[in-house]
Amino acid sequence: MEITAFRDLKPFSQLFFTAFVVVASILLFFVLSLIVAIPIWGFDTVLHLPEVNSETSQNIISLYKFIQVVQAIGFFIVPPFILGYLFHGKSNEYLFLNKSFNSQSIILVVVMMFFAAPFINLIGELNSNMSFPNWLSGVEDWMRNAEENAAEITDAFLNVKTIGGLAFNVFMVALLPALGEELLFRGVIQKIFSKMTHSHHWGIWISAILFSALHMQFYGFVPRVLLGALFGYLLVWSGSMWLPIIAHFLNNAIAVIAIFFINNDMLKPQYEEIGSTSDSYYMAGISLGLTLVFLLMLKRHNAGKEIPV
Repeated sequence: MEITAFRDLKPFSQLFFTAFVVVASILLFFVLSLIVAIPIWGFDTVLHLPEVNSETSQNIISLYKFIQVVQAIGFFIVPPFILGYLFHGKSNEYLFLNKSFNSQSIILVVVMMFFAAPFINLIGELNSNMSFPNWLSGVEDWMRNAEENAAEITDAFLNVKTIGGLAFNVFMVALLPALGEELLFRGVIQKIFSKMTHSHHWGIWISAILFSALHMQFYGFVPRVLLGALFGYLLVWSGSMWLPIIAHFLNNAIAVIAIFFINNDMLKPQYEEIGSTSDSYYMAGISLGLTLVFLLMLKRHNAGKEIPV
């Protein structure tokens, strides 16, 4: 029997119901992760996870990676399909996964994401140097500590020596987030706010802010907002979820692969900082200009496929 009771919900009610489904899915997958993890890693290890640092064993890192993968599936991938079915009846159609795209659009997206890197690096550098007034020093210390802890976990995850380890990191850090975060934030949340405000622009930027805030990495907040907005416009102007997924995947995968080469002395660390240093600011300016050119080219190439409000 088809469930139709949720199809006429107003955007505000959809937003609250989305939060309920996401939380319920997270809790369910958390329980499932415990059921799987305890026999493998042991009860005490799972329930008393040590902090990650440079001395953390690979066994503990593997457990953290397992938790990360399960959380990504339960948080980002499963809820959009449930919500798509309940709100519309056909998840693929609701999430714009059934919309085709052509090779020219893929080429434009690939080239655009490579050229966008220097500008994103510059914004990230400026964001990381932000400071607060003295009366907010406690907040700043908390944010810095949270950022450093997140960086330690990320470094531990990405510090691998084998192609197999690199492939798993690309899967965990690039593929799963590209699929899940786009489906939830662009496919569901952006759509809800666009309907609520009767504007794609508001929907794109509100969902981009929420997308960045969810990462809880404050010194990378602004570049994530800009990337989220870029992914949002890719969806609206192309009508296909696959283009923002590809763009998101490329952004994350390039970073993962670059760090792999840097950690294994196959690439100089300076390549990761292109656009953010004083002698390469001009590259950030060129990067911004070319990114906007390719984005407008993609919009023109997909004229007539735009998503209506």
